[in-house]
Amino acid sequence: MAAVEEKNGDSSSDPAAAEVVVERGGGAGESSSESVEVANGRTSSSDSSSGDEILVGGDGPIECGEKRSGGGYSGSGSAIGNCSGPAEKSLPRAKTLPGESSSAEKLVSVVNELKLDRSNTERRKQSNTLTEKIFDDRISAKKKLKMLNRIATVKDDGTVELQVPGDVNVENLDFGTEDVYNEGADEEPLESTDLQYIPPLQIVMLIVGTRGDVQPFIAIGKRLQDYGHRVRLATHKNFKEFVLTAGLEFYPLGGDPKALAEYMVKNKGFLPSGPSEIPVQRKQMKEIIFSLLPACREPDPDSGIPFKAEAVIANPPAYGHAHVAEALKVPIHIFFTMPWTPTSEFPHPLSRVKQQAGYRLSYQIVDSMIWLGIRDMINDFRKKKLKLRPVTYLSGAQGSASDVPYGYIWSPHLVPKPKDWGPKIDVVGFCFLDLASSYVPPEPLVKWLEAGQKPIYIGFGSLPVQEPEKMTQIIVEALEITKQRGIINKGWGGLGNLKEPKEFVYLLDNCPHDWLFLQCTAVVHHGGAGTTAAGLKAACPTTIVPFFGDQPFWGDRVQARGVGPAPIPVDEFSRDKLVKAINFMLDPEVKQRAVELAKAMETEDGVAGAVKAFFKHLPRKKPYPEPSPVPSGFIGPCMGSVKRCFGCS
Repeated sequence: MAAVEEKNGDSSSDPAAAEVVVERGGGAGESSSESVEVANGRTSSSDSSSGDEILVGGDGPIECGEKRSGGGYSGSGSAIGNCSGPAEKSLPRAKTLPGESSSAEKLVSVVNELKLDRSNTERRKQSNTLTEKIFDDRISAKKKLKMLNRIATVKDDGTVELQVPGDVNVENLDFGTEDVYNEGADEEPLESTDLQYIPPLQIVMLIVGTRGDVQPFIAIGKRLQDYGHRVRLATHKNFKEFVLTAGLEFYPLGGDPKALAEYMVKNKGFLPSGPSEIPVQRKQMKEIIFSLLPACREPDPDSGIPFKAEAVIANPPAYGHAHVAEALKVPIHIFFTMPWTPTSEFPHPLSRVKQQAGYRLSYQIVDSMIWLGIRDMINDFRKKKLKLRPVTYLSGAQGSASDVPYGYIWSPHLVPKPKDWGPKIDVVGFCFLDLASSYVPPEPLVKWLEAGQKPIYIGFGSLPVQEPEKMTQIIVEALEITKQRGIINKGWGGLGNLKEPKEFVYLLDNCPHDWLFLQCTAVVHHGGAGTTAAGLKAACPTTIVPFFGDQPFWGDRVQARGVGPAPIPVDEFSRDKLVKAINFMLDPEVKQRAVELAKAMETEDGVAGAVKAFFKHLPRKKPYPEPSPVPSGFIGPCMGSVKRCFGCS
């Protein structure tokens, strides 16, 4: 069967993003002495009289209180960088430089001698006492913060479990983290904002991720060019042709998007699953961070034309963007395809939160975890390249100070702007890049489409699939059972290796989603923001099979809007579940809701919204204020136990 190329596979690759789990249950007790255990490739920081235990790395979940024996690797100079602190009393310091791994073999003999003996009964008793204090109205917010670190647990797969009792009143969970985000009750709607003349600027876009992360910024950059601005899109070298073909200037950033995606799929989050993953992760992140400054001021690599950024647009996975803007004294505007600003309306997409009480807090935890993971590299970058003083906590890794504007690239009809987001934050709409108008489909594909009913699209873009043959078989059998035709996108995962051709299956390499999805009756994909947007714009009922990151978030949003079934995590992907999902999408009522949502989205112009937001927040008269460190009232006490598990001060 003939194949064509798909041009829109996307996934949000953020290798420094921890997943956070907020669940019901008690906390741990209070004390001062500490011990550290490393077992089965996981580092455990435990408060010896409280039962606090933080578990990092490893092969399978370990809940609080559970122990395993065996060799492992040190967290003191590995998973999240080089730092020092109380843990050095129990674990020798791993002598590593940014981007290098520690010597796990030398640590095995040491960590095997470390033992921890705690009583589960005692743990539960002290947990109940502590959580009662945390949610006691008579206890000050400062003391609550100090106790909060006792109930945070870093799990083996890069998740953080924060145990919150189920009977807690949301209003009582106030740790003093409210900020200016909730000041925007009477703000002017973005669509009513008039575009004012802005003198031509040299604008650099610092974008990290896969093709789906880059594509919306190409659309925004082209529109900014239409207003007379010079736009340089700095991203991975893999996308050079994509950027140049669109008519934008290109500058290469470090990092390999394919390697980032593979890392995230394998580790399910920020923390490495074993010693061998540490150098992989840190090398990618260091390459990205140290490539940002040249992207802002070096001449064009092909033409040699000088360039000096006068404004920065970036997405959060660029990590060092705020620090570069600070050094260059230029304004910065953050745009992203998933929520990165604290809100009480839904949890951080990289978290797993069961109670609304923990929604806002989940953003603080994720931000803090990312900062812990890269702070040594950031400060090395600041000192050696930017000539700036080190920072302890610049509102986490992202420099998300309250004066930095954020624009979110999704439809307000799918996820309305939260009420506690103020005037510095905009929901601009999905940003689509028109690829369909210039696309000429191959004749075999056209003939196959004309030969029968509209097919169901099934593909996972640029994400690696662990067992492509098995997944392909599941897809084919589900299509056969439901009597549907299907287009299988082979992507980076290698799907579609059929033992024998099937007339009801067409194998696809690459094709613009904005053209392809209009030919489909429904879509099944990984849940990248761009792919989700394209499917909904085409009025396709959608089933999301999330792999990691923000993909479960979009799966939940699609289900909540009634245009798709509950998401199917990739580890739970089965023939029966896919059959049920297909039957759900074929329901006429579901199709009708998808059509209604698509009609509502037709009225939006996310690219225009993004440009309006950028112009609206661009400083006019006075210089852009330099980012200032956020008070340590949150990160210090709240993340105390998290930092101890890494051997950090």
